[in-house]
Amino acid sequence: MKKLTEDLNIFILDDSNVDQANVTVGAMEFANNGPTVQITCTPPPFNPPGRLSPSPAIMLNRIVPTGCRNDQPESKISDAIHIVTGKNQSALGDRSEGPHENCCRPTIGIIDANNIESLISDEDCFPHNEITDDPYFSDLVYSAEIAIDAGIYPERIYQGSSGSYFVKNPANKVVAVFKPKDEEPYGRLNPKWTKWMHKLCCPCCFGRACLIPNQGYLSEAGASLVDQKLNLNIVPKTRVVRLVSETFNYPRIDRQKARIKKTIKERIPAARFNRMSLPPKTGSFQLFVDGHKDADYWLRRFEQEPLPTRLAQKFQLQFERLVVLDYIIRNTDRGNDNWLIKYEQPTIVPQSNGTTPNGMPRSNSRLEMNENTDWNLVQLPEIRIAAIDNGLAFPFKHPDSWRAYPYHWAWLPQAKVPFSQDIKDLILPSLSDLNFVEELCNELYELFRQDKGFDRGLFERQMSVMRGQILNLTQALKDGKSPVQLVQMPAVIVERSKVNPGSARFFSFQQRFQNKSPFFSWC
Repeated sequence: MKKLTEDLNIFILDDSNVDQANVTVGAMEFANNGPTVQITCTPPPFNPPGRLSPSPAIMLNRIVPTGCRNDQPESKISDAIHIVTGKNQSALGDRSEGPHENCCRPTIGIIDANNIESLISDEDCFPHNEITDDPYFSDLVYSAEIAIDAGIYPERIYQGSSGSYFVKNPANKVVAVFKPKDEEPYGRLNPKWTKWMHKLCCPCCFGRACLIPNQGYLSEAGASLVDQKLNLNIVPKTRVVRLVSETFNYPRIDRQKARIKKTIKERIPAARFNRMSLPPKTGSFQLFVDGHKDADYWLRRFEQEPLPTRLAQKFQLQFERLVVLDYIIRNTDRGNDNWLIKYEQPTIVPQSNGTTPNGMPRSNSRLEMNENTDWNLVQLPEIRIAAIDNGLAFPFKHPDSWRAYPYHWAWLPQAKVPFSQDIKDLILPSLSDLNFVEELCNELYELFRQDKGFDRGLFERQMSVMRGQILNLTQALKDGKSPVQLVQMPAVIVERSKVNPGSARFFSFQQRFQNKSPFFSWC
């Protein structure tokens, strides 16, 4: 085991060079209870003729411990990490392919010891979540990153079947809900032990056979995209982002790597790493809505205290938008506990001195309100719906196995009322336009294709189901049907095929019905 000399300016250690090891920085000896991980020093193997020779370089190679297999993720053999010291780095100029090319290969880094600014940084390998078409959303995500850096970590939400977190801003206020991809019900790092027991003890009944596993975060963002495309405005804006936090569920090896890097950094301030923190997690980032409660709470209240006529009509319009969204994306998990209602009862608008704008003292008594209040100064009641928990949507086939996954709003009295003219005027012109539908499919394609496990064939099947849902919805709106009658229509699939196999522009659509039905049609 060789020791690092004191005149070494820079020490770099990559993720792949760190295993489940403990570090003793004094002698720079890395060892665990079993085999030893060694650090060797060798001269640079490459020196092009006709160029100035660089100063002696140090190559850090990890020797894989005996007994580790190459198929284990924590024991992969990495490339060498070169640290070039000296003032001239031109000898390596022809081999450099730009900073981002080097970041794509995190096991290789070439830096100059005399130019600290040229070191590979976190920003190069993991850029900020820049959302160019929505600066406000981008700033909100950036404020959440600042809060995490300041120690205001996201808090895990203990309800639900997946790992989800309340994200806060620097003012310690909840601004969003983050759902990582690898902590979904199908994810390998799901922190909910109930889902783990379900998957272990009853694998035949685990999950939904009609959904693509580990794409719930895309489903959340896709529901927001459909909502914005149709101007429904009931889904809190949702995008796909990458975040890092110690409160997320990480495997032990990742936390050990981060601790080793921190220890080295404390002892050797000049040390630089491709990434100092834990690995970033990809997931859905949904804006948090204030003042909303579960729909089940307000629906029970409305049974005992019916809404006024005008407010009931407004609620009906909001409810129809929820129906349109759920039916188009074929939501398989819409119960009365995963959509929200905000109901603000009428109140008197106060002045800063505690009085009403007409100079009368603020009062909570209904009698005093009737006698002393100018009703033009009363804030009118408001009711709104927020459709959250859209992660189990966009199936590639209609449910046909054990469960049917019905829409629970179909049992509400509002579902028996025919669709209003307002909702017809809002969405019928768009859904009747084939170009609009294909444009929606193309935008969903750009969203879904960023997943590493993206499959074009399965995506086309997802869009075939969505086109069939749009076809049924369009016909129901034209015929003046109600939401209950809509969900009773036969399941349709509209598949797209090329008219000419050699052409990429002209397509034909084929409609077919799905005859197979699930074993339990009521759940």
